[in-house]
Order: sequence, then structure tokens, then C-alpha cells
Amino acid sequence: MKSSAKTGFTLVELLIGVVMMTIVIAGIAF
Repeated sequence: MKSSAKTGFTLVELLIGVVMMTIVIAGIAF
């Protein structure tokens, strides 16, 4: 069950991480 949950949230966490990094980079750039 834990493995399934981890596999399901991997893509979501990756997307959230990319969005957060983009916001941080945009905040530093501008």
C-alpha cells in the first residue's frame, strides 16, 4: 500500500517541485 501511494505521488511531487522551482527562479530573476 505504501509503495503504491509513493508511486502515485511521485509524478505529483515532481510537478509541484518543478512549479516551486520555477516560482523561486522567477522571484530571483524579477
